[in-house]
Amino acid sequence: MVKILVAEDDKALNGLVCSLLVGDGFMAVPCFDGAEALRATEEQSFDMIISDVMMPGMDGFALAENVRKTDKHIPILFMTALDDKPSKQRGFNAGIDDYVVKPFDADILLLRVRALLRRANIEQSRKLVAGNLCMDKDEHTAYLDGEELPLTVREFDLLFKLLSFPKRTFTRTQLMDEFWGYDSSATSRTVDVYMSKLREKTADCSGFEIVTVHGLGYKAVLK
Repeated sequence: MVKILVAEDDKALNGLVCSLLVGDGFMAVPCFDGAEALRATEEQSFDMIISDVMMPGMDGFALAENVRKTDKHIPILFMTALDDKPSKQRGFNAGIDDYVVKPFDADILLLRVRALLRRANIEQSRKLVAGNLCMDKDEHTAYLDGEELPLTVREFDLLFKLLSFPKRTFTRTQLMDEFWGYDSSATSRTVDVYMSKLREKTADCSGFEIVTVHGLGYKAVLK
């Protein structure tokens, strides 16, 4: 499921946007200032960020600039009352992808969200091909040279995630939070064990390799 971070200090508006997203089939995570949102991006993996501009502490411009230091590809959508040209220029220079101006129409917001996700090739990425490996998210199956690759559900999900964002590093904490949950007894060693198993099972895959980023986590690098 596509996971979207919503950074907006107005709790009523934040709740409304999250409700709209959930009603349209997305997962929404609320944050109420820029610093909280930035911490969330460091602790979890998101597919998109929707952010207000004027927030206490760290504003939307600073949030976008900090996110872009580590992630050049995640779609960032500003929702703001600042409709002047200098504010828009500053936002795009900070690395955002699009604007919606408050007050906005709910349908227009959702259309823009879907458009950005399509552009980022996330929403429609139900199948992945990397060399001689083909993964089908709807079937939850993987095929290597036409033969089904025996992956557990969690192994499949981990590999699909890595291949969906090639060259993007996922920390062990991010992977644990997304695939094991906060209440799990999983540790960073658990992630290492799973990655070792994935490397063994995909040793004959010609299109990628799983790379350890020392001190951080893992990423998939396409060949």
